[in-house]
Amino acid sequence: MYVTLSSKQAPAFLASDVDQPCRSVVTSLSPRRHEAGTHLFREGDEATHVYEVLSGALRLTRVLKNGRRQVIAFGLPGDIIGFPNGDLHHTDCDVIATAEIVALRRRTLETGEGDPETHKRLLRAALHEISAMQDHFMMLARKSAIRKVASFLIALSQRTGKPIGNYTTFPLLMSRADIADFLGLTIETVSRSFSLLRKNGAITLETPQIVLIKDMQALIDVSQDTD
Repeated sequence: MYVTLSSKQAPAFLASDVDQPCRSVVTSLSPRRHEAGTHLFREGDEATHVYEVLSGALRLTRVLKNGRRQVIAFGLPGDIIGFPNGDLHHTDCDVIATAEIVALRRRTLETGEGDPETHKRLLRAALHEISAMQDHFMMLARKSAIRKVASFLIALSQRTGKPIGNYTTFPLLMSRADIADFLGLTIETVSRSFSLLRKNGAITLETPQIVLIKDMQALIDVSQDTD
């Protein structure tokens, strides 16, 4: 999951833009359960598979030359992750919320032996990832801290949110440190942005890890305000 820009609506891609796991894939391949804290792959590993997320959440990271960690993206249900750089994975990938994952063998897909519908969905996923990544980088370069956080919350709500009357609630499966490293901010700045969004009535925190969006339009307005 990347945070993306949109001039027509909230600066985040909608859940409908991401293909949900195909029933034929789920029935023909056995999903495996991966507990939080386990690694799916590490940077430099041979990329023998790509992975379709059915439930839970993954985190893709790299360690920069200065030793700082950068969260590249999050893998949420419906995402296909692990597209390699050549034959090798270019990030680490670990599980941050217990996940069910289907492993799709690259060799089968590349030789055309796999399910045609799966091939189509993989191509769409790869093209969408490229577009979303470009928008995400633009957002990192141009947006203020509170706009980044607001955009991030909108993206999560559209991917994992559940309506409660006029409100929307969703879990924060990642830590404040993860969000900071994803948005290029400090933990203190992320926490301060959450506080500001609570004060203006856009959100409330039912627990530190459960967000309730009380005023979606206010959140969208914050995400799109000019600096």
